[in-house]
Amino acid sequence: MLYLLAIALCIGADQAVKYYVVTHLELYESAPLLPGVVELFHIRNTGGGFSILAGHTWVLTVLTAVLMVGIAWALVKKYFPHPMAMWTLTAILGGGLGNLIDRVRLGYVVDMFNFQFISYPVFNVADILVVCGTIGFAAYYLLLHDKLKEKTPPEETDDGTGTPDSPQ
Repeated sequence: MLYLLAIALCIGADQAVKYYVVTHLELYESAPLLPGVVELFHIRNTGGGFSILAGHTWVLTVLTAVLMVGIAWALVKKYFPHPMAMWTLTAILGGGLGNLIDRVRLGYVVDMFNFQFISYPVFNVADILVVCGTIGFAAYYLLLHDKLKEKTPPEETDDGTGTPDSPQ
């Protein structure tokens, strides 16, 4: 239940910032957020990260929906039961659903965070959640997953050998 609440909060935060930008900035208008560091810059992205597949929103919509169903399944089934895995998948799902809502409802994703000190694609709250969640899940999987599987005790059997009893 806590994970569902976190997913809803992720989606809510993403959609609230997007709503603020759309209602306070004209398309391609910017406003300082942290002067010299990052500004709010209202753009529409019909592609994925770095505008990959720009103009192919339907492909990204289908791909995102399939991935989100898979992540939701992994969460519900607790396929990766460690809390780090569960929370990182929660962040990915919340962010992915935030952008999926835009793609289905608008045909594009509203992006707004623009770094001023480097050349980097404009992004949004959902993108932050997906990237941070993915990095966190990769760290979990690479550093913890196998070690945790090794600690899982073998199934107990009547003869104590760790193998099923054979008929005698």
